[in-house]
Amino acid sequence: MKHVMLLAAAAALSLAACEKKAATPEAAAPETAAAPEVVAPGNAAAPVNAAPAAAAGPIEPTPAAATTPNSTEALITGVTLTDLYQVQAGKIAEEKGQSPAVKEFGKSMVTDHPAMTNQMKHLFVATKVKPPTELGARGKGMIAALNAASPADFDKLYLQQQQAAQQAELDLLKGYAEGGESADIKPAAAKAVPRVQAHLDKVHELQVAMK
Repeated sequence: MKHVMLLAAAAALSLAACEKKAATPEAAAPETAAAPEVVAPGNAAAPVNAAPAAAAGPIEPTPAAATTPNSTEALITGVTLTDLYQVQAGKIAEEKGQSPAVKEFGKSMVTDHPAMTNQMKHLFVATKVKPPTELGARGKGMIAALNAASPADFDKLYLQQQQAAQQAELDLLKGYAEGGESADIKPAAAKAVPRVQAHLDKVHELQVAMK
C-alpha cells in the first residue's frame, strides 16, 4: 500500500511539472542584435565602426581631426590620396583600357595629377600635417575592382570611378578655395580647380562616346 501511494505521489508531481511547462510559452526568438560598437582605445566617444562624418575626396574617410569643413588637413589628405589612386588606376587603364581614348586618359592621369599636387606641396610643408603614404581600404578596394574587371567591363567601371573621384576632388578644392583655413593655400587650391574641372569634363565626354 505504501508503495502504491509513493507511485501515485510521483505521478502527481510529474503531471504538475508537465502542466507548468505547458503553461509557460516558449521564448520568442530574439531579434538579431546589432553588433556592439567597438570603442577605440583611449577614445570612448569614438566608436571604431561608426560611419565617418565626412570624406576626404573620393578615396578614404577623413581622420577624426580633419572633419572640420575646409580644413587644411582634409585638403592635404584628400588630394594626396586622390593622387595615389589616380596614378595606380591610370597605369591599370593604360594596360587594360579597351578604347584608345580611355588608355590615353589613364596615361594623362599618371602625369597630370601629381604635377598639379606638386604645385601645392611646398605650401603643405609649412603645415604640420603628415600626408598619407598609401591608400586605405576603400582606395585599395577600388584598385582591386579595376584589376578584377573583365575587358568588356573595364572602360565603364574606370570611367564611373573617375566621375566620382574627379567630382569629389573638385568639390574639395572649390570648398577650400572659398573658405579654407590657410590664406596661403587657398590660391593654390583655386588654381587647381580648372584642371580638375577639365578632367571631369573629359570623363563625361568619354562616357557619352561609349553610349
